[in-house]
Amino acid sequence: MPLSTRLIPLFAVLALGLGLAACGGGDADEAAEVPAGAIAVVGDREISKAEYDRLLAQAEKTYEAREQEFPQAGTPEFAQLRNAIVRSLVEQAEFEIAAEELDVEVTDEDVEKRLEELKEQFFEGDQERYEAELEKQGLTDAQVRKDVRTRILSERIFEQVTKDVQVTEADVQAYYEENKAQFETPATRDVRHILVKNKARAEDIHRQLQDGGNFAQLARRFSQDPASKEEGGKFTAQQGATVPEFDEAAFELETGELSEPVKTQFGWHIIEATSAIKPKSTQQLSEVEEQIREQLVEEKKNARINEWIEELRERFEEEIAYAPGFEPPPPAATTGGADTGAPAPETGTTPTETE
Repeated sequence: MPLSTRLIPLFAVLALGLGLAACGGGDADEAAEVPAGAIAVVGDREISKAEYDRLLAQAEKTYEAREQEFPQAGTPEFAQLRNAIVRSLVEQAEFEIAAEELDVEVTDEDVEKRLEELKEQFFEGDQERYEAELEKQGLTDAQVRKDVRTRILSERIFEQVTKDVQVTEADVQAYYEENKAQFETPATRDVRHILVKNKARAEDIHRQLQDGGNFAQLARRFSQDPASKEEGGKFTAQQGATVPEFDEAAFELETGELSEPVKTQFGWHIIEATSAIKPKSTQQLSEVEEQIREQLVEEKKNARINEWIEELRERFEEEIAYAPGFEPPPPAATTGGADTGAPAPETGTTPTETE
């Protein structure tokens, strides 16, 4: 993936909640409360048209980088994109007000430190490369710093809101008992097999093996299983992980025994069991306790922050006014979150490569 494309989430920080339910807010009669140069007012905070335009322009660059056509003004796709940007800006204003109430702060030093880390990660600390990418993306250093500040603020709000989340020993025990199957290791055994497409070939190979033929050589020559043929047909079978016919045969054989040809949806197999069966086992609670605790803490924190965000939205529901043309659609209009083909939401998280 090109570097510039990977950096779009870093620099855009577009919380484009495409498919989210429309935000609540004041009705059109309140538009007079929105001053010139603003698209909305949240409490006592104005959201500038300039900031909206910046995010819209950055969204267009995101489309370009992904070689997707930017939606034309007046289309449903453009309306959804506009609504998503407005929603993100409204949420940002709500978060900023809440941050003050929570005594959450982000200093210039915090922003500088995070930005230096990102420069090191993506540009190996090279200022010229960083500035060249800004120019390419149509951004300024001040805009990037603003977006970095927003990201840090969100992280710290999350920490503050969820700081009292706890998971008890009883929670861990209950999860373990209810999900014990997750911690089971199935029975395994080492086998080798040769897969061919027709029964006649399978029977011929079976006769050769009974007459002392070399299993590994025959597997490399005839097997249609690319995952094991170069290993002479060897692999470790997990009980329940293969198709039923193969699974039954592999785990019924005595160690060293050769099966008759076995038919499955993939063809005909000749299977040899090369080790004893290693019985299934279950990890003890003490072995997975920390893993379970971390999972439950994460789940509880996510539930708490989502609850808090919903409470925040309800609180500001009657304290938002929009300029004409920027009002959210009625909730029913967005129910279901239809896919518009727009780029996926960007949240400002540090980008990573995937396989």
